[in-house]
Amino acid sequence: MNLVIVESPAKAKTIEKYLGPDFEVIASYGHVRDLVPKEGAVDTENGFAMKYQIIDRNEKHVQAIAKKLKGADALYLATDPDREGEAISWHLFELLKSRRQIGKRPVFRVVFNEITKRAVQEAVANPREISYDLVNAQQARRALDYLVGFNLSPLLWKKIRRGLSAGRVQSPALRLICEREDEIEAFVSREYWSIEADAAKEARRFTAKLVEFEGEKVEQFSIVDEGRAATVHRTLEQASAGKLKVDEVERKQRKRNPAPPFITSTLQQEAARKLGFTAQRTMRVAQQLYEGVDVGGGPTGLITYMRTDSVNLAQEALDEIRAYVAERYGADHLPEQPRFYKTKAKNAQEAHEAIRPTSAYQVPKEIRAHLSADQFKLYELIWKRTLACQMAHALINQVAITLSAGEGNLLRATGSTVAEPGFMSVYLEGRDDAKSADDDEERMLPEMKAGDLVDLLAIRPEQHFTEPPPRYSEASLVKALEEYGIGRPSTYASIISTLQDREYVVLETKRFLPTDVGRVVNRFLTEYFTSYVDYDFTARLEDDLDAVSRGEGEWIPLLEQFWKPFKERVDHTEASVKRSDVTQERIDETCPKCGGQLSIRLGRNGRFIGCTNYPECDYTRDLNPDKAEADAPELIEGRICPLCNSALEIKRGRYGKFIGCSAYPSCKHIEPLEKPEDTGVTCPKCTKGTLQKKKSRKGKIFYSCSTYPKCDYAVWDEPIAEPCPKCGWAVLTIKTTKTKGASKVCPQKECGFREAIPEDHAEDTAESA
Repeated sequence: MNLVIVESPAKAKTIEKYLGPDFEVIASYGHVRDLVPKEGAVDTENGFAMKYQIIDRNEKHVQAIAKKLKGADALYLATDPDREGEAISWHLFELLKSRRQIGKRPVFRVVFNEITKRAVQEAVANPREISYDLVNAQQARRALDYLVGFNLSPLLWKKIRRGLSAGRVQSPALRLICEREDEIEAFVSREYWSIEADAAKEARRFTAKLVEFEGEKVEQFSIVDEGRAATVHRTLEQASAGKLKVDEVERKQRKRNPAPPFITSTLQQEAARKLGFTAQRTMRVAQQLYEGVDVGGGPTGLITYMRTDSVNLAQEALDEIRAYVAERYGADHLPEQPRFYKTKAKNAQEAHEAIRPTSAYQVPKEIRAHLSADQFKLYELIWKRTLACQMAHALINQVAITLSAGEGNLLRATGSTVAEPGFMSVYLEGRDDAKSADDDEERMLPEMKAGDLVDLLAIRPEQHFTEPPPRYSEASLVKALEEYGIGRPSTYASIISTLQDREYVVLETKRFLPTDVGRVVNRFLTEYFTSYVDYDFTARLEDDLDAVSRGEGEWIPLLEQFWKPFKERVDHTEASVKRSDVTQERIDETCPKCGGQLSIRLGRNGRFIGCTNYPECDYTRDLNPDKAEADAPELIEGRICPLCNSALEIKRGRYGKFIGCSAYPSCKHIEPLEKPEDTGVTCPKCTKGTLQKKKSRKGKIFYSCSTYPKCDYAVWDEPIAEPCPKCGWAVLTIKTTKTKGASKVCPQKECGFREAIPEDHAEDTAESA
């Protein structure tokens, strides 16, 4: 008998059916060792020796592995095909070896990019040794994160407040969000006007925009006030005399190519745009699809490995995709040759594959009954994107018509139609904040030719104001992290969740805002640790770690190069920077009460303006003087209170905006401003509603029935549509604690069912230090 070790029981169950009776598969439940959680775990005086200890919750799993190993002829380490997976295999090997439990048995490392019969059997037939280049890269990353966390966090406690922490990768990410907020606050809006004409040809209406006036090109700020707009309006009306003349009709056809197959970052971005998934939710569901879902005949891996930065597709996958497209859509929907894409990610591991279905013939709609709502949505997204990336380009017919309204006054109308949809019949990539250049053109225009006269129905001056850059959404933040080289694909979800867990940022209307504490921490780090939150420095360090993983660099010299100047900076800051230098930001204003210096200060409830002569002078005021006026209740037209029929208002409380009754306090009806996020999990109590994600008055997330108050069922932890294997209750919840990690737990207290979930193998797990 041969023993095969993987990370999770779900993965073990899927793999076991492919290996036959000579193999037994068992799970390690993620990492089995980690650094000791105290100072000195990385010995900087002795070659950065790292002190590991077994993770308490996994001791029983290690013992189970050791027991099975006694009757095994060989040991196969089949953890995930990345640095984190390699480290799990190495840690397990080292632990078993130190306990003298391996003996003379051969130890093999096997890797596969997808959990299918062919891939698993081929990997086992062609094992390799543990890659110490990958292990050393992971150890270097873990050491760096530990050294930053264990040295910066105590400094934040001393200089700002207790309980704060900083991380090597999340700090530059926080800087991104804070700098965007600074840009928004510093933004000065400018007024500008556009001139559009409503016209018609044989009763078919269309719109044209002024592009040239009196022989001069019209740009964004050519018309900046109402007076000038009115002058242009009058001139055009007089010059046109109710008609526009068609000067030129330009027709062209352009190709539109499909987007490449998914990598980790683009999957997270697209799932955020199209499905409203957080990066964590996306990766959790993708893990389930990768490890295996029972679609009839036992569990089957539905997608390839979901932590990748390569856009490559295996030749056999290309052949199958092209065969399916030809069968389903016709040979005319295929390009002559397969499409190949180049990755934009730095140091992409090209040996890996993009995220794709393990079989194009596993059609989402045909297996929908076997998938949860989230699994179906994400699998369908991956399946469609993969098919589309190998389909024919789309052909777009574009037309641009130039019209004149008197001498020197030109207007332009644009439109387009889809001549051949090609890949667009299956999938079209989503967009972030910027309005697509195509949006103005996705309209049909009446048939026109040069010399035609069309009816001018109206000239419309439109007032506009420039807008500040938008705050980051989850999708655009992941995109920015990738562009700056901050972290790696597997780390984006943990970076974002860490910033939220530490309350450095909050998510409002699906946009990230820095909290007052987050801004103070960022100001401290950018002022006193400038180079360490510098985007280029962070990216270069990631490149160095990648070089170690490829065997092109040594990890100990890398740590030595980082540690000495970093430690000197920590010691200098601790000795020379006062707490007031960090928590107070002087402003050019004197105290009206005592004449002292005023400063922006950080208090228990956020930032405020106060006198530096405190406690002798107790003068304070709100940081934003217009805040009270801005926070005044806003009447909601057309809505009345369901309890007393009074008007409803948008109000602001301690935890943000909400809808409340204008008759308060005699009527205390309130409801959330935003519609709660639906999990799609049916309520196990009433079976009529679904469980929705909500926020309590104290800001804590919980999940309750959509039919409330008819049904009052609620749980604190995220529900999943899986019945409890012990008591049969219709849902389980995902509970995460510091001591036991993530587990599936039955919400019925009397049941007591709990099953550990392997740790998410994000490469900067140590960010939580």
